[in-house]
Amino acid sequence: MSEFKMHTHLVFVDTFREFVEQERFGDGDFILTNEFLYAKYIRTLGLSCGTAFLEQYAPGEPTTETVDRIRADLPQGLRRMVAIGGGAVMDTAKMLSLHTSRNTTEALFDLTPGAEAPTRLFDVYAVPTTCGTGSEVTNACSVELMSLHTKRGLNNDLMFAKKSVLIPELIRDLPYRFFATSSIDALIHAVESDLSPKATPISRMFSETAVRMILEGYRYLVANGKERWVDRAREFQIAACYAGIAFCSAGCAAVHALSYPLGGGYHIPHGESNQLVFAATFRKYREKKPVGRLNDLEALLAQCLDVPADEALEAAFALFDQVQPRRPLREYGISDGEFRGFAEGVMAGQQRLLGNNYVPLTVEDMVEIYQSVY
Repeated sequence: MSEFKMHTHLVFVDTFREFVEQERFGDGDFILTNEFLYAKYIRTLGLSCGTAFLEQYAPGEPTTETVDRIRADLPQGLRRMVAIGGGAVMDTAKMLSLHTSRNTTEALFDLTPGAEAPTRLFDVYAVPTTCGTGSEVTNACSVELMSLHTKRGLNNDLMFAKKSVLIPELIRDLPYRFFATSSIDALIHAVESDLSPKATPISRMFSETAVRMILEGYRYLVANGKERWVDRAREFQIAACYAGIAFCSAGCAAVHALSYPLGGGYHIPHGESNQLVFAATFRKYREKKPVGRLNDLEALLAQCLDVPADEALEAAFALFDQVQPRRPLREYGISDGEFRGFAEGVMAGQQRLLGNNYVPLTVEDMVEIYQSVY
């Protein structure tokens, strides 16, 4: 049995001011964002609701301790939290919206039988300012668990946003590097969900449309100059949303699982860590099972890139490296002696993701993937 899951109220507006005028934020509302976004889009509006900046609690991607510190500072009686930012901001808001009697973020990740089920404290309005994570339309979040020193993901239908708001104005000032890594993350969401055994005809429609839109945008910016990506800002934003809708039902897989030790242990940004292992993971898939659903993806890529199907994956990898060149793992201060520990940790702790693989991977396969990009 397979299913398609979508609990999304999508709102499309051109400017942030228009969104605020429609929603009338005030007492009982709270904005979680980044200071630079607040300075540019929010401060002059004179809103009476409370505000917090994620980077004031943590300089990099959030940990469970970061979320707990924000939780302790929240006012009582919130009705709505407006999460304006990238995946870290939206994921943090989702975790803050859930409560257990232990009142810690790590308690949300306790999935042992008999563990207390969380309840929702307030609604989240998710406003993405990158074109990658798709967090605005998923029931998922990820965070570094301090007790384990690695990233973990969580799915809970209580974390679906009350409204998902797409405002192209908010992503047009995105620095190119953040555009590149976030959009590659969206592409990975699309291809992993497309190959997932949980995929349905409807989720594949969203996956494959996202792939087409992102690749078309990449070819445009390679031909016209990287700074011209903003010409396709709305298309990239919608494609990321489509990819989020797809993986919400079909799931992500080994690329995300393998990237978590890199993000958790070395604080490599999520989209960047995904790109580091993306090509190597799919080469391993092709090595282990060259005939199967992977051929449908190759056909789609071939059509998008105007190359023969048997060259499509390598052509796609080359295009991604044009959009955002990859660095070898050794440049991040990672030792190749850590790879087996990474792989064993992934095998033990990321079965939620590994169950969506195109083909099963062993610990040895994972070590080889890390080694190939070292």
